[in-house]
Amino acid sequence: MELECYPTAQRPPEIVPGRPNRAWMDNFIARHPYRCLPLSMANTTGWEILTPTAFTAEWNGGVMQEDIKLTPDRPNPDFHDLVKSHFSHGVMTFHPGYLFRTPPGWSMMVQGPPNHVKDGIQPLAGLVETDWLPFPFTMNWIFTRPGKVRFEKGEPFCFITLTKDRELDEIQPVIRSMTSNPELRDQYDMWEKHRSEFNKKIFQADPDATKEAWQRFYFRGEFPEESGEAPKDHVNKRRLKTPRFR
Repeated sequence: MELECYPTAQRPPEIVPGRPNRAWMDNFIARHPYRCLPLSMANTTGWEILTPTAFTAEWNGGVMQEDIKLTPDRPNPDFHDLVKSHFSHGVMTFHPGYLFRTPPGWSMMVQGPPNHVKDGIQPLAGLVETDWLPFPFTMNWIFTRPGKVRFEKGEPFCFITLTKDRELDEIQPVIRSMTSNPELRDQYDMWEKHRSEFNKKIFQADPDATKEAWQRFYFRGEFPEESGEAPKDHVNKRRLKTPRFR
């Protein structure tokens, strides 16, 4: 399968596979957040579109287009083709610089980079039927309060990933008592027992638990003890392909 990326700009932004690192995760002692596999997997399950030039965006709180001021660090003739104030009301609009075409039945989730925190501004998310759409979309961010924000060169301003969204209509959520699934009940009880004992040892500064630091059942795709057969297709690292020219 291919994700086709047709440039709509003379110098389109760079697209790279999603990167796992986040500044706020790096700042924790021993980089603890990276032990949370769902965080790292979310960061890498898609592609980032990178800001080609550093700039400052400032919003004065007004509802007009001119109430957002965009200033690149250096003069750039392509800057206002990349980002502008289009929708007003504190919304800043990026043009990704590509028309995307996905395989039949696949749509594109367009959003901010997962777990990439920016103070004062929030990315908006969209779902686009890119398996037929003959024109590009925009990526939008909304200020959460008046003030200035920075986008550095190489910082992701857009994150794209694919989904078979039409099949979601066929899924019926069902709420069941866990007692109706005895195997799952036993596995859950075993996990809860191990988790409670481990947290108690951590609180008591048990040297073995402190050295271990965290339980790795999910990271390794394992069940506590022999409470079930471990999944054979568990993934704890994702390596997506880099776009290439054809």
